[in-house]
Amino acid sequence: MKKKFPVISLLTLTAIVILGLACSPMMTKDPLYMDLAHCNEAPGKEFLFGTDEMGRDIFSMIWYGGRISLTVGFLAALISTMLAVLVGSVSGCASARIDGVLMRLTELILSVPGLLLTVSLQAVFGRADVYSLSVVIGLTGWMGMAKVVRTEVVQLGNTDFVLAAKCLGGRFFHVLFRHLAPNLFPSVLFMAVMHVRNAIVAEAALSFMGLGLPVEVVSWGSMLSLAERALFSHAWWIIVIPGMFLTGTLLCLTNLGEYMRGSANKRHSNLG
Repeated sequence: MKKKFPVISLLTLTAIVILGLACSPMMTKDPLYMDLAHCNEAPGKEFLFGTDEMGRDIFSMIWYGGRISLTVGFLAALISTMLAVLVGSVSGCASARIDGVLMRLTELILSVPGLLLTVSLQAVFGRADVYSLSVVIGLTGWMGMAKVVRTEVVQLGNTDFVLAAKCLGGRFFHVLFRHLAPNLFPSVLFMAVMHVRNAIVAEAALSFMGLGLPVEVVSWGSMLSLAERALFSHAWWIIVIPGMFLTGTLLCLTNLGEYMRGSANKRHSNLG
């Protein structure tokens, strides 16, 4: 049975991205302004989504923080995808010795717990900001994709059009971009979308544990890092509203990724 394209997920995700990027006119208040006279205020006319324990307007923080979280997600996914395609393609096209070295190195890095690896790299970079955190998450998320890309490249390397290109003197990057990349695109696109989701989750998890972006840098993760104190003060809106936006975004990305995976699997079965 053919899976329907997730139109609602695409429209919802597009709306969140556009509103996050162009959020300045929508902000009713400065998301960084601490209005100590209105701390932990429930949603109402003046503060549509309420305020946090520092008096910051959650409605404005949602859109501003969404821009930060999505930036981290897309940048980290871009870094992971580029590394995975490069390492996987070189490994799949290289000699058995180089292939073995690259795959053993990939498996060695993959065997290290992701959180430990992320925290170690973040310690090397020092104080976290949007770009350093994106690089750290990107550098710790490419290994699984590289193994998949390597398998795809090995399979495509035995096809007639790739062998013909090599016999005609085609160099590695010519074969990669002209012949391999178009056939790798569906699988890589699915994994890239999943990496955006995983990077957003990683940023939120690190911020929640106090290892990610500092509290003064507003993101959905840093907003959720206030969850423990919000529970004690019964300020449910500080947890529920950012959690709803984060969960909705991840659900949209998951639905789009699942559709892309189904399309890629169908394409490969037709080729077979």
